[in-house]
Amino acid sequence: MSAVKELDALDLAALLCSRVCHDIISPVGAITNGLEVLDEDNSEDMRDFAFDLIRRSARQGSAKLQFARLAFGAAGSAGAEIDLADAEKVATGYMEGEKADFSWTAPPALMGKDLVKLLLNLVLLANAAVPRGGRITVTVEGDATSPRFALQAAGPNARVPAAFDRLVPGDIEGIEVDAQAVQGYYAGALARSSGMAVTARVDGDDVVIEARPSA
Repeated sequence: MSAVKELDALDLAALLCSRVCHDIISPVGAITNGLEVLDEDNSEDMRDFAFDLIRRSARQGSAKLQFARLAFGAAGSAGAEIDLADAEKVATGYMEGEKADFSWTAPPALMGKDLVKLLLNLVLLANAAVPRGGRITVTVEGDATSPRFALQAAGPNARVPAAFDRLVPGDIEGIEVDAQAVQGYYAGALARSSGMAVTARVDGDDVVIEARPSA
Protein backbone atom coordinates (compact mmCIF):
# COMPACT_ATOMS: atom_id res chain seq x y z
CA MET A 1 0.00 0.00 0.00
CA SER A 2 1.22 3.50 -0.75
CA ALA A 3 2.06 5.83 2.10
CA VAL A 4 -0.87 7.70 3.59
CA LYS A 5 -1.31 11.06 1.88
CA GLU A 6 -3.25 13.38 4.16
CA LEU A 7 -5.71 15.86 2.72
CA ASP A 8 -5.01 19.49 3.50
CA ALA A 9 -6.91 20.41 6.67
CA LEU A 10 -8.83 23.19 4.92
CA ASP A 11 -9.77 20.87 2.04
CA LEU A 12 -10.98 18.19 4.46
CA ALA A 13 -13.06 20.72 6.41
CA ALA A 14 -14.60 22.06 3.20
CA LEU A 15 -15.42 18.58 1.88
CA LEU A 16 -17.02 17.48 5.15
CA CYS A 17 -19.10 20.68 5.19
CA SER A 18 -20.21 19.91 1.64
CA ARG A 19 -21.10 16.35 2.72
CA VAL A 20 -23.29 17.65 5.53
CA CYS A 21 -24.91 20.28 3.30
CA HIS A 22 -25.73 17.57 0.75
CA ASP A 23 -27.78 15.76 3.41
CA ILE A 24 -29.48 18.88 4.76
CA ILE A 25 -30.43 20.66 1.54
CA SER A 26 -33.15 18.18 0.57
CA PRO A 27 -35.35 18.49 3.70
CA VAL A 28 -34.75 22.26 3.87
CA GLY A 29 -35.79 22.57 0.22
CA ALA A 30 -38.92 20.53 0.93
CA ILE A 31 -39.84 22.88 3.81
CA THR A 32 -39.46 25.83 1.44
CA ASN A 33 -41.71 24.11 -1.09
CA GLY A 34 -44.33 23.50 1.57
CA LEU A 35 -44.31 27.15 2.60
CA GLU A 36 -44.70 28.21 -1.04
CA VAL A 37 -47.75 25.95 -1.34
CA LEU A 38 -49.26 27.62 1.73
CA ASP A 39 -48.64 31.05 0.18
CA GLU A 40 -50.15 30.14 -3.20
CA ASP A 41 -53.00 27.74 -2.49
CA ASN A 42 -55.61 28.14 0.24
CA SER A 43 -57.55 24.94 -0.44
CA GLU A 44 -57.92 22.65 2.55
CA ASP A 45 -56.39 19.65 0.78
CA MET A 46 -53.30 21.54 -0.30
CA ARG A 47 -52.85 23.10 3.14
CA ASP A 48 -52.99 19.63 4.71
CA PHE A 49 -50.46 18.40 2.16
CA ALA A 50 -48.16 21.36 2.79
CA PHE A 51 -48.27 21.05 6.59
CA ASP A 52 -47.57 17.31 6.35
CA LEU A 53 -44.62 17.97 4.03
CA ILE A 54 -43.23 20.64 6.36
CA ARG A 55 -43.59 18.42 9.45
CA ARG A 56 -41.92 15.41 7.82
CA SER A 57 -39.13 17.49 6.33
CA ALA A 58 -38.45 19.33 9.61
CA ARG A 59 -38.16 15.99 11.43
CA GLN A 60 -35.85 14.66 8.74
CA GLY A 61 -33.69 17.78 8.76
CA SER A 62 -33.42 17.67 12.55
CA ALA A 63 -32.48 13.98 12.47
CA LYS A 64 -29.75 14.57 9.89
CA LEU A 65 -28.31 17.48 11.88
CA GLN A 66 -28.26 15.44 15.09
CA PHE A 67 -26.50 12.64 13.23
CA ALA A 68 -23.95 15.05 11.72
CA ARG A 69 -23.24 16.52 15.16
CA LEU A 70 -22.04 13.13 16.42
CA ALA A 71 -20.57 11.75 13.18
CA PHE A 72 -18.62 14.86 12.17
CA GLY A 73 -18.68 17.25 15.13
CA ALA A 74 -16.39 17.63 18.11
CA ALA A 75 -18.79 15.72 20.42
CA GLY A 76 -17.19 16.94 23.63
CA SER A 77 -13.63 17.45 24.79
CA ALA A 78 -10.60 15.30 24.01
CA GLY A 79 -11.01 11.84 25.47
CA ALA A 80 -14.79 12.23 25.76
CA GLU A 81 -17.01 9.17 25.67
CA ILE A 82 -20.39 8.78 23.97
CA ASP A 83 -23.24 6.51 24.99
CA LEU A 84 -23.90 3.91 22.29
CA ALA A 85 -27.61 4.38 22.96
CA ASP A 86 -27.26 7.98 21.76
CA ALA A 87 -25.41 6.79 18.67
CA GLU A 88 -28.17 4.29 17.94
CA LYS A 89 -30.81 7.00 18.31
CA VAL A 90 -29.20 9.40 15.85
CA ALA A 91 -28.36 6.62 13.38
CA THR A 92 -31.94 5.31 13.47
CA GLY A 93 -33.31 8.83 13.00
CA TYR A 94 -31.01 9.45 10.05
CA MET A 95 -31.91 6.17 8.36
CA GLU A 96 -35.65 6.83 8.66
CA GLY A 97 -35.19 9.26 5.78
CA GLU A 98 -33.22 6.79 3.65
CA LYS A 99 -34.30 3.93 1.38
CA ALA A 100 -32.86 1.05 3.41
CA ASP A 101 -34.42 -0.48 6.52
CA PHE A 102 -32.12 -0.31 9.53
CA SER A 103 -31.40 -2.33 12.66
CA TRP A 104 -28.78 -1.92 15.40
CA THR A 105 -27.56 -4.44 17.98
CA ALA A 106 -25.05 -3.25 20.56
CA PRO A 107 -24.44 -3.71 24.29
CA PRO A 108 -25.00 -0.80 26.67
CA ALA A 109 -21.69 1.03 26.82
CA LEU A 110 -19.86 4.32 26.88
CA MET A 111 -17.31 4.37 24.06
CA GLY A 112 -14.55 6.75 23.03
CA LYS A 113 -15.87 9.47 20.73
CA ASP A 114 -13.61 8.60 17.78
CA LEU A 115 -14.77 4.98 17.88
CA VAL A 116 -18.40 6.11 17.87
CA LYS A 117 -17.72 8.59 15.07
CA LEU A 118 -16.09 5.77 13.09
CA LEU A 119 -19.14 3.56 13.60
CA LEU A 120 -21.52 6.29 12.44
CA ASN A 121 -19.41 7.02 9.39
CA LEU A 122 -19.42 3.32 8.55
CA VAL A 123 -23.24 3.50 8.65
CA LEU A 124 -23.02 6.10 5.87
CA LEU A 125 -20.71 3.86 3.85
CA ALA A 126 -23.06 0.91 4.32
CA ASN A 127 -25.93 3.10 3.15
CA ALA A 128 -23.91 4.03 0.05
CA ALA A 129 -23.46 0.30 -0.64
CA VAL A 130 -27.22 -0.12 -1.23
CA PRO A 131 -28.25 2.98 -3.25
CA ARG A 132 -31.53 1.34 -4.28
CA GLY A 133 -32.46 0.44 -0.72
CA GLY A 134 -32.58 -2.83 1.15
CA ARG A 135 -31.54 -3.52 4.72
CA ILE A 136 -28.57 -2.47 6.85
CA THR A 137 -27.76 -4.39 10.02
CA VAL A 138 -25.25 -3.01 12.53
CA THR A 139 -23.68 -5.26 15.15
CA VAL A 140 -21.27 -4.14 17.89
CA GLU A 141 -19.36 -6.76 19.87
CA GLY A 142 -16.47 -6.79 22.32
CA ASP A 143 -15.70 -4.29 25.06
CA ALA A 144 -15.80 -0.52 24.81
CA THR A 145 -12.03 -0.13 24.41
CA SER A 146 -11.56 -2.95 21.89
CA PRO A 147 -14.83 -3.27 19.96
CA ARG A 148 -15.68 -5.04 16.74
CA PHE A 149 -18.13 -3.47 14.31
CA ALA A 150 -19.94 -5.42 11.58
CA LEU A 151 -22.32 -3.76 9.13
CA GLN A 152 -24.20 -5.92 6.64
CA ALA A 153 -25.82 -4.13 3.69
CA ALA A 154 -28.30 -6.21 1.71
CA GLY A 155 -30.15 -4.89 -1.31
CA PRO A 156 -30.46 -4.93 -5.10
CA ASN A 157 -27.03 -4.62 -6.73
CA ALA A 158 -25.29 -4.08 -3.41
CA ARG A 159 -21.70 -3.05 -3.99
CA VAL A 160 -18.64 -1.89 -2.08
CA PRO A 161 -18.47 1.94 -2.35
CA ALA A 162 -16.22 3.21 -5.12
CA ALA A 163 -12.46 3.29 -4.36
CA PHE A 164 -13.12 2.01 -0.81
CA ASP A 165 -9.92 -0.05 -0.79
CA ARG A 166 -7.83 3.06 -1.46
CA LEU A 167 -9.78 5.82 0.27
CA VAL A 168 -10.05 4.09 3.63
CA PRO A 169 -6.29 3.35 3.95
CA GLY A 170 -5.58 6.92 2.81
CA ASP A 171 -3.99 5.91 -0.50
CA ILE A 172 -5.43 8.86 -2.44
CA GLU A 173 -2.61 9.46 -4.91
CA GLY A 174 -4.30 10.16 -8.25
CA ILE A 175 -7.83 10.13 -6.76
CA GLU A 176 -9.98 13.25 -6.80
CA VAL A 177 -11.51 13.32 -3.33
CA ASP A 178 -14.87 15.06 -3.65
CA ALA A 179 -17.84 15.46 -1.27
CA GLN A 180 -18.86 11.84 -1.89
CA ALA A 181 -15.40 10.25 -1.80
CA VAL A 182 -14.47 12.09 1.39
CA GLN A 183 -16.73 9.70 3.32
CA GLY A 184 -14.36 6.77 2.86
CA TYR A 185 -11.28 8.90 3.47
CA TYR A 186 -12.66 10.36 6.70
CA ALA A 187 -13.75 6.95 7.99
CA GLY A 188 -10.22 5.72 7.36
CA ALA A 189 -8.73 8.68 9.23
CA LEU A 190 -10.99 7.94 12.20
CA ALA A 191 -10.00 4.27 12.06
CA ARG A 192 -6.29 5.10 12.14
CA SER A 193 -6.86 7.53 15.02
CA SER A 194 -8.73 4.81 16.94
CA GLY A 195 -6.33 1.95 16.21
CA MET A 196 -8.92 0.15 14.08
CA ALA A 197 -8.66 -1.64 10.74
CA VAL A 198 -11.60 -1.37 8.32
CA THR A 199 -12.39 -3.85 5.55
CA ALA A 200 -15.22 -4.40 3.10
CA ARG A 201 -16.14 -7.46 1.10
CA VAL A 202 -18.94 -8.87 -1.01
CA ASP A 203 -20.62 -11.84 0.69
CA GLY A 204 -23.05 -13.42 -1.75
CA ASP A 205 -25.53 -10.65 -2.58
CA ASP A 206 -24.55 -8.56 0.44
CA VAL A 207 -21.76 -6.16 1.33
CA VAL A 208 -20.11 -6.61 4.74
CA ILE A 209 -18.08 -3.76 6.25
CA GLU A 210 -16.09 -4.62 9.36
CA ALA A 211 -13.86 -2.74 11.77
CA ARG A 212 -11.72 -4.35 14.43
CA PRO A 213 -8.61 -3.44 16.42
CA SER A 214 -5.47 -3.31 14.31
CA ALA A 215 -3.06 -6.18 14.86
